[in-house]
Parts: sequence; structure tokens; C-alpha cells
Amino acid sequence: MKTRILGRTGYEISEIGFGAWQIGGSWGDVSEADGKKALNAALDAGVTFVDTADVYGDGRSERIIADVLKSRGGTRPTVATKAGRRLNPHVSEGYNAGNLEAFVDRSLKNLEVDTLDLVQLHCPPTEVYYRPDVFEALDGLKIKGKIRHYGVSVEKVEEALKAIEYPGVATVQIIYNIFRQRPHDLFLQEAAKKNVGVIVRVPLASGLLTGKLSAQTVFAKEDHRNFNRNGEAFDVGETFAGVPFEAALAAVEELKPLVPQNGSMVQFALRWILEQKAVSVVIPGARNEAQAHINAGAGDIAALSAATLAKIAELYERSIKPHVHQKW
Repeated sequence: MKTRILGRTGYEISEIGFGAWQIGGSWGDVSEADGKKALNAALDAGVTFVDTADVYGDGRSERIIADVLKSRGGTRPTVATKAGRRLNPHVSEGYNAGNLEAFVDRSLKNLEVDTLDLVQLHCPPTEVYYRPDVFEALDGLKIKGKIRHYGVSVEKVEEALKAIEYPGVATVQIIYNIFRQRPHDLFLQEAAKKNVGVIVRVPLASGLLTGKLSAQTVFAKEDHRNFNRNGEAFDVGETFAGVPFEAALAAVEELKPLVPQNGSMVQFALRWILEQKAVSVVIPGARNEAQAHINAGAGDIAALSAATLAKIAELYERSIKPHVHQKW
């Protein structure tokens, strides 16, 4: 497993991480046992970065991670969590020192640690990025020793660019994949200039870029690909990267012939992201051991050729960009 440095945190982490949303909830029925097996498989394959959030299964994801790491012992991976989405209503005013400390305290308990490696604001309202007091509150939690570093998880490139104006923001988590290429235009370059770690989520566009979905695929009632198809529960960009399902399926068919013979569609999609040196880590999720193994192998396939990258860029411009580029 190849490693990269997570921006100014200085953490040396695996370039393929483990996104722990799926083992928490909102992806259909994933048992705790399967979640633990998936995480163990990823760690066995050399993954040293795990990303979770306090709202994934109302803390279930954090608790599963704590149990697995406790049972394994040895060198502990870097664990990042997120805070803020427990607010109800989820409004800017809720991002204050008292609430943030309470959320951090809960994650400390769930993860069974004294200090969080990295805490990220969890896709807060855009207004939050224009409030210095929020970031001062996070600085205060660092001084108290409750967090080592902090960052943000964003929906929009605008939010990412604003966030990295704050000197304490060490990382930005952002959606970036073959179907969401806007971060490449400006943000990745600016993050690199400021030595900000970039954590890439939704790398497979909610499963679209596995090549295994079809118009006949049925999603469970509790799967966000069912209940958030049109943004009913949270930002629609989190589900299928915001691309209309039918348009995305057609684009996937055009991508399939580009997949190298020694790799899978999943690994091809992850490899495309890793071509960007400004990316610190990509965090695909996994429901089981097999998926975790496939994800971890993405770094082993050869770099994509210039011709392949050009074909992907042309497909994006023609078939995907009109649906998503201007929105996020």
C-alpha cells in the first residue's frame, strides 16, 4: 500500500482509506459482523486511514471502529470523524463552542480515545465558513487536547476555498470522482499551495462507478440511494454524485471499455482520483471483505494513459458536466 502525507497534519497515511458510512447506516442492511469483517480486511490490506462520523448509525460506526481497533491492538490507524449533523435543525447558529465540544466529547467516548486525530465539520451550512468564531472554537478544542487537528467536509468548491483561508484548517473532505470533476479546476491547486490535506469521498458515485448497477437495480428502503434520490433527506450531490441515474448509467457503459485488463471498474475509478497528487487519500466504503480487498488494490494498477484520461475528460464534458458542474 502506497502512502501520502495528509497535508499539514504530517500524518503519513495509506492513499486508499476506509470510508465507514456504510458500516454505520443508510446503505441498506449491513450487519455489525460484516462491518467488522470489512474494516479488518481493509486494515489487513494496509489501510491506515479510517473516516467516520458521529451520525453514521447514531454512533454505530464509531463504536464498531473502536471495537475492531481494540481487538487488533498494535499500531493504530489514523481515525477521522465528523461533527455537526446531529444538530436539529441543522442551522449555522448551532455551530458554537458548546455544541461542538459536546459532539467531540461524544465521539471521544464512542471511539474510546482521549484525543481525536482529526475532527471535521460535517457539511455545515455555507454561512458557517464565513464565521471565524467557529474555527476559534475548534482552536480551543486543540488547546484543551481533545482534538489534534481539524478540517471540514464540504458540499461545494466555494466552501472549500473559503475554508482553507483559515490557518487552522488542516484538511478538506470533498466529493471528487469521474462524475464530479470541478474540484480539479482550482481547488486542488490551491489546497496543494497551502499544504492542506485532501480527503476524497463518494469516489464511486454511490456505486455507479462499480459498473454493477442497472436500471433494474432495487435499493432497500433504508438505503439513501432510494430515499435521497432527489435530495429529500440531505444534499442530492451525496447520492450518485448528483448525476441523474439514467444519464450516469449510459456514461458508465462508455467507461467500461477503458478499464485496464489487470483491474476492475472500481480500481479504475479510484486510480483516476489518485492521478492527482494533491489528493491525500480516497475513502471508498465497503459492505464486506471482498469489497474492501478490491478497494485496497486500486493503488496497484498502473497509472492511466494520457489517451485514457483524455477520453474520460471528453465524456465528462459531453454527458456529465451539464448536470453537475455548476451546482457544487
